[in-house]
Amino acid sequence: MKRKVLSGKDVIKLGYPEGRAIGAAINTIVKHFRRSEKEEIYAMLRKVLASPKDFINDSIWSKVALELIPTERKSLVHELNKTRTDYRIYGASEIEEGARNQMEIAMKLPVTAAGALMPDAHQGYGLPIGGVLATKNAIIPYGVGVDIGCRMCLTAYPLDEVFLHRHRSNLKQILLDNTCFGRETFERPKEHEVLDNSLFKEITILKSLQARAAMQIGSSGSGNHFVEFGLVELGPQNEWNLAAGSYLAVLSHSGSRGLGAEIARHYTKVARQVCLLPGEASNLAWLDLSTEAGQEYWLAMNLAGDYASANHHQIHERIASALGEQPLLQVENHHNFAWKEKLPDGTDVIVHRKGATPAGKDVLGIIPGSMTSPGFIVKGKGNAGSLQSASHGAGRLMSRSAAKQSITKKMVKQELEKSDVVLIGGGLDEAPMAYKDILKVMYYQDELVEVLGTFVPKIVRMCGDETPAED
Repeated sequence: MKRKVLSGKDVIKLGYPEGRAIGAAINTIVKHFRRSEKEEIYAMLRKVLASPKDFINDSIWSKVALELIPTERKSLVHELNKTRTDYRIYGASEIEEGARNQMEIAMKLPVTAAGALMPDAHQGYGLPIGGVLATKNAIIPYGVGVDIGCRMCLTAYPLDEVFLHRHRSNLKQILLDNTCFGRETFERPKEHEVLDNSLFKEITILKSLQARAAMQIGSSGSGNHFVEFGLVELGPQNEWNLAAGSYLAVLSHSGSRGLGAEIARHYTKVARQVCLLPGEASNLAWLDLSTEAGQEYWLAMNLAGDYASANHHQIHERIASALGEQPLLQVENHHNFAWKEKLPDGTDVIVHRKGATPAGKDVLGIIPGSMTSPGFIVKGKGNAGSLQSASHGAGRLMSRSAAKQSITKKMVKQELEKSDVVLIGGGLDEAPMAYKDILKVMYYQDELVEVLGTFVPKIVRMCGDETPAED
């Protein structure tokens, strides 16, 4: 039997004034409390009506609270600073004007303390992809990004180049059998302790996301996410005390799937309600970390990061099992995240790395190229100018729409053959030609990271299972 949704008359009887507050209250109930008992809903509505100021920064009830006391909106309006805070740009000649304009706006926020732009930067939403922004006691959902905790993970095995070439068809089948992309999920997803996190019961927005997270765990998104076999090349006296040479390796790129996307969507909406900025900066609306909404987002963001890591670990566990091998080394790092750090002068800040790799002193990471160009295992140098960050990849040279309009399947096929790469899936918007030259990108960040090894992709799987054919 379908539960009857509260009517406007019911809300008015509780004492709510006629107007926009009633519509906001009903929308909130329908969205978040459809399965709650009527007494519980009434109690919550009375609580908000009695003290709306207490709910201005609430992640669920902020819109209702602001409709009840519209005069409070004035205190939520923030103007940009007239001059921007200085910031470093790495590889400026390779960065499009749109990304630089977005960074200029971000550096005028009243909460901004420092920033930097990586050489793979390109235009995104709010903060550019490849942008690093340090703020004072403020978290910007779009400064983190939609795919919260998106990361790279590389595992190398005691198998060599000869093994890869001899078993190429088997390795292709291993990818098909042990990875899922986009809407595809495993028939029997694995369990993981991250799914039992108490936050799924404690934070309202997360309650409806637990089942979806359980269904999608161990899978990858669409777009630029991938899982690939390739060869890692290590020199003598390497970090892992392994013999110099080539090793079969698996590299994966994925994030927090629907869980992260819904967290980003919800808290971005809340941030825009409680932080009113000029139009050009509206996507940079922030949540004060001293507020309930700010604390909620921080906890939810960290949960999404843990979930993204669990996805990768399950991908690599499945592949290791199929290979029947134990890994020699594993390197993992994430981006699209925010960290509590200190500036050189001791100032406490929140560092947002949207499409940027953490590169603190001796911190390991992976910076991939395209599907036909090398990636790099790196160690951070802890450069203060970049806020201890580096690029998260080669970065886009073309937008997705431009790539689809100018690149043909024949061009992709020729590029793959030239590099001896097998591709499973992947759209024209992910063609190698749509990306910057990774060697140039690495050149521009020589002072940020030390290269420890290279990874050359050989069998790549992305969303969709049709290999590009000639037009």
